[in-house]
Amino acid sequence: MIIKRDSYLKRMIHNMWNGEVKVITGIRRCGKSVLLFDLFYEYLLSQGVQEDHIIKIELDQRRYYKFRNPITLCEYIESFVAERKDEKFYLFIDEVQLTTKVIDRENDGIEVSIYDMLNELKAYKNLDVYVTGSNSKGLSKDIATEFRGRAAQIHVFPLSFEEFYSHAGGDERKALDTYMLYGGMPRLLALNDEKDKKDYLTSLYSELYITDIVERNGIEREDILKDILDFLASQISSLTNPTNIANALTSMKNEKVNSTLVSNYIQYIIDSFLISMVKRYDVKGKTYFKYPNKYYYTDIGLRNARLNYRQYDPGHIMENILYNELQRRGYSVDVGVVVDRTNGANVQKEIDFVVNDADKKIYVQSAFRMDTEKKESSELASFMLTKDFFKKIVVRMDIPHSFYDDNGIFHCNLIDLLLGRVELF
Repeated sequence: MIIKRDSYLKRMIHNMWNGEVKVITGIRRCGKSVLLFDLFYEYLLSQGVQEDHIIKIELDQRRYYKFRNPITLCEYIESFVAERKDEKFYLFIDEVQLTTKVIDRENDGIEVSIYDMLNELKAYKNLDVYVTGSNSKGLSKDIATEFRGRAAQIHVFPLSFEEFYSHAGGDERKALDTYMLYGGMPRLLALNDEKDKKDYLTSLYSELYITDIVERNGIEREDILKDILDFLASQISSLTNPTNIANALTSMKNEKVNSTLVSNYIQYIIDSFLISMVKRYDVKGKTYFKYPNKYYYTDIGLRNARLNYRQYDPGHIMENILYNELQRRGYSVDVGVVVDRTNGANVQKEIDFVVNDADKKIYVQSAFRMDTEKKESSELASFMLTKDFFKKIVVRMDIPHSFYDDNGIFHCNLIDLLLGRVELF
């Protein structure tokens, strides 16, 4: 079963033959390989590209293990393109982070990485290069530097609700309820049994993600890593920091847990694309706070599975899904902070998301429901404190359609937003 990922496919088509390495990133099993090896591959064939001009290397498959040596890989590709410069070739490399650094003994014993080889290969004018990777550490946090300013990154998320619903169909609210519970890992669409879905998500954790993080980073305290994952899962949309987490683990484990260790482990989790960290931004002061921050899971189903479905809090889940949607659309997203100085006090109030799209900005508040005047006043108070004219949106689940209120605030139905029926900017 293949789900169309049109937004990503369009970006890949747009970047064809631009002289850059196309780096497709994202959490493992989110659909990167299908995007490249199925959807984009079929597109190329439909445009008349011959199969033998598309070189496919899947580094997680045994028959391709030898190409984890970047020199061996480079020499193999050159055997295709060097002598046939009047023909165009495409190179697909899956899970490029599995390559190793090697010593080039023919060139003064220098250390060579996959970046060196890809930079060499992209010099061929008849070769267009695409790679996938599931770890920002393996790909480098600064892809532009490693590829000498010539790389285009396409970050792939698990299925959005719109992509999920295009397959699931039926009642929109029921589909959203399912999505809020199990998330958007593509494999789930082939599973009908509830237990099978839960078992699949749980196995991704135990057999894939945790193992990857432990092995790649040489983690010695896997128990602390798992405790951190549990803590972050239970605290989505809440403010926290490594010191708070370390203190909580110290109390729970009856041993001193170092905050620096916690901070390092959190960074490893972020590098694996399993979670995202969002900084707080002072709307008036136009500066960032160092701590505390918010953390969101890349896929809400993985978050629920991590907690064994014991903590189903729709308000926080909705906020996590909304954050992922804003990220998927390519926006820059921060948590906003405004200060209420009423009656001489300096009380910080929060805007869930300050969203930027180039030179445009909007404020977004996530509110599962606003069924009392007190709740409405609480949710909208931070908007009033900005005292500016940027568009203000409150996303809700308890309204049948979207509308503007008397203060010019746009009240948006969550499903309408997720299905692309309303424009944010």
